[in-house]
Amino acid sequence: MVILLMGVAGSGKTTLGRTLADELGWSFADADAFHPPANVAKMSAGQPLDDLDRAPWLTAIRLYIDARLAAAQNAVVTCSALKQRYRTALIGDPTQVKLVYLKGTRELLWSRISSREGHFMKPAMLDSQLATLEEPADALTVDIVGSPGQIISAIRRGLSL
Repeated sequence: MVILLMGVAGSGKTTLGRTLADELGWSFADADAFHPPANVAKMSAGQPLDDLDRAPWLTAIRLYIDARLAAAQNAVVTCSALKQRYRTALIGDPTQVKLVYLKGTRELLWSRISSREGHFMKPAMLDSQLATLEEPADALTVDIVGSPGQIISAIRRGLSL
């Protein structure tokens, strides 16, 4: 199984993904590691990515997911996956890839990303992500209010893990 944690910047994908993977003894992959250098440069300059920028990134993540499934290796993967078509590109087999949407208010998300240092995602890009977000109808939706432990417990309960 692969758990795909999705949500906008500041939703806790990386922190929660690493911790969840550690708890389960699964591998972990952060979508940020799959960005080509041109995407990182663009985002570091405060420019949102367009669909042309995202295509090779989504393909690389999908290949990683498919490789884990083909090898019968469980994994936790993070990706903003803001649009339904991105999620469709990422998830080949929804029986093996479980989508978890980390949902929070703009105020909470802004607070979190404003306090981060050294990340290429700039706080001003949050509104662009929120405008792009198509909330999934087919995901386990978890509110990100609360401690990481509480959020991970909610994910584990929701996925019967």
